[in-house]
Amino acid sequence: MQPEFQLPEPLDARRIVVAMSGGVDSSVVAALAARTGAETIGVTLQLYDHGAAVGRTGSCCAGQDIRDARAVADRIGIAHYVFDYESRFRDSVIADFADEYMAGRTPIPCVKCNMGVKFTDLFQIARDLGADCLATGHYVRRVVGAQGAQLHRAVDPARDQSYFLFATTQAQLDYLRFPLGGLPKPQVREIAADLGLSVALKPDSQDICFVPDGDYAKIVRKLRPDADEGGDIVHVDGRILGRHKGMIHYTVGQRRGLEIGGQPDPLYVVRLDAEGRRVIVGPKAALAVDAARLSDINWLGGDFTGPLTAKVRSMAKPVPARLDGDRLVFDAPEFGVAPGQAAVLYAGDRVLGGGWIAATEAAMAQAA
Repeated sequence: MQPEFQLPEPLDARRIVVAMSGGVDSSVVAALAARTGAETIGVTLQLYDHGAAVGRTGSCCAGQDIRDARAVADRIGIAHYVFDYESRFRDSVIADFADEYMAGRTPIPCVKCNMGVKFTDLFQIARDLGADCLATGHYVRRVVGAQGAQLHRAVDPARDQSYFLFATTQAQLDYLRFPLGGLPKPQVREIAADLGLSVALKPDSQDICFVPDGDYAKIVRKLRPDADEGGDIVHVDGRILGRHKGMIHYTVGQRRGLEIGGQPDPLYVVRLDAEGRRVIVGPKAALAVDAARLSDINWLGGDFTGPLTAKVRSMAKPVPARLDGDRLVFDAPEFGVAPGQAAVLYAGDRVLGGGWIAATEAAMAQAA
């Protein structure tokens, strides 16, 4: 499939702004945009500068990545601008990440980043530059239907990023372009190599870009010094089984690292009681959820009323469900549904929207 930017002809009369993170995907988008004949401008947001992260390949929007983006822009002959959004990113994404963990929820900083600095601030920059569209390297598809632009899953299921873009508004979708959504990742790397881009073999960015060593608890502790305050580990039947080392070390569905040996059956984290600083554990059956209440629902489905599926974790498979107001009801009990995560709604490959999981309704009674 030939990547396209869904702009009216003639393309040499158009201006495309490309969000360049310094990785292979956005670099290829910039190169493809330039090849259309449209005036192409690369924009990079410097989002953080956390010591070791700035020199680490496979990060995003810092240090070496900015230098890589500039080198690609020079190679393909386009203008490139860097904007410092470190304080905005820290306040809207990193601080929120810490607060969510402290509240007993499991955050998704990539979505908050897309909702904030990338699809709000970057949008304004692109419009100020007079662009006809903003193109990114995300693996999703923009399909124009009878009622306007729709968001669809990528052709390559292993690369699909639609879960992280559920909060994209209709106005944003009208302006966005995702030219890689119809391509498999190996082909994108081949294009980069054919074009002589230095990032052709660069490793993919990490899920949480501002955690350079994978130790997210260290980031939370830095912002919230009381993050390691311990509390009780409590069975769903009310028994106190031990002590935990801080709420930030546990997520719903977790089995390892509980350090409560001597139990006849495996135990899982069922929920987190932030106010009481309690980690509630129970058998796998206690993880089953019949429904979830969603907050801040973003709907992209127009007047769609047909059957839908819901995906409650980035790596989960969509399951049949129905949306009744702000209540998402699963056709069969679903496991590992964690407050703070997103529930993304689909009709086939089309993204209908989604919302944040605010609370869950257990399929079995829980005492604790």
